[in-house]
Amino acid sequence: MGDTRRKFDQDFREGAVRLVRETGKPIAQVARDLGINEGTLGNWVNADRRRRDGGDGYLSEDEREELARLRKENAELAMCSSAAWPSGYPANLASAVDNRPG
Repeated sequence: MGDTRRKFDQDFREGAVRLVRETGKPIAQVARDLGINEGTLGNWVNADRRRRDGGDGYLSEDEREELARLRKENAELAMCSSAAWPSGYPANLASAVDNRPG
């Protein structure tokens, strides 16, 4: 039979999140100290961060534009780096220099 699900009141949740936020301790450590699941505390901390940032998980129009620009730039750089070397040329130039004759 399945385990019973524990319920935590709002004060406990807020206190646990505050411990992570104010002490800088890792979520895993705080969760162990409190005897709760690391994933549960992680969810609470993430929800708190979203609330504090005012974010709803969606990108603003400016963020979408920047993301599109960065994706385009990344694709261009990837094409340049793959086209810059002749086929069969070592991708790692340092290894080519280290292995040169002489």
